[in-house]
Amino acid sequence: MTQDLTPTNDPAEIRSLPFPFNQQTFCRYEPIEQRIEEARVLVIDNLLRDERDLSMVAREEWGDALAIQMRRERHIAGMAIENILDNISRLVKRPTTEVAHLSEVTRAAESFKPDAIVLSGTLRDFDYYEQTILDEFGEFIRNTRIPVLAICGGHQLVGMSFGARVVTLDKLEQHEQREDRRQEYQYRYIRITEPDDPIFKNIACVDPENPDSQPERARILHVWQNHGLQLDRVPEGFDLLATSYLCRNQMMVKRSGGQLIYTVQFHLEKSFEDWNKSRTRWEHPNESRDGRILFENFLILATS
Repeated sequence: MTQDLTPTNDPAEIRSLPFPFNQQTFCRYEPIEQRIEEARVLVIDNLLRDERDLSMVAREEWGDALAIQMRRERHIAGMAIENILDNISRLVKRPTTEVAHLSEVTRAAESFKPDAIVLSGTLRDFDYYEQTILDEFGEFIRNTRIPVLAICGGHQLVGMSFGARVVTLDKLEQHEQREDRRQEYQYRYIRITEPDDPIFKNIACVDPENPDSQPERARILHVWQNHGLQLDRVPEGFDLLATSYLCRNQMMVKRSGGQLIYTVQFHLEKSFEDWNKSRTRWEHPNESRDGRILFENFLILATS
């Protein structure tokens, strides 16, 4: 006797499926309302800028390919910064933004006087960076009182600055596994460990068997991943906010010493990259909804 594997549209059978296949927490598209009146946001480009930023390790390993690698670095940097700026412009009614390089963060923060700082992701291993750039950033991030949101490689930079190590997903040192690394890539589910933190406001789920019921605080995030490195621990002074089976430290926060620093291993800024691919006037596709809400919540906290 053969088993019928034809897909079903029977609601009763759909409800019997395991999470996340049994959930429909929101519509395919939803409207976006700009709830933040104004914000001054300093966006930091964390990618390598030119040869001045390179360590001897990078120069030796790239050799004759250095110019090609740097062109790729700046191409990726352009896309990363554009995605961050798109989020800010779509979430804030009257945004004022400035972009500065990682090596200029202290000067830029002093002159621009932002309400918030957003740190971009990175592309290369950190031993490719000139050490003075990392040291100066570490001094800045340990002392700033400006609210900070750090994304992917920015999350790792912050962790390093507070004593954590950056290792591969196989827990090897960066130089031990340059090629063929295990990766977290594309949309993945991660588990929220502190659902009462205000960064998770409005991230809720509805009981699929009772869609009219009051939404509950979500325990799962659906976010875009693209990384092969991770922090080996949660640094002292930080609290873990989200985790996954492959990368324990997916999200953390520091709320002590007059600081507010949120860091995420995933790419919450991909939100409006998705929107731009299928642009409508008011609506936003739900694949990256959680990232958009986290970004918005951070800006609200930073400007309150």
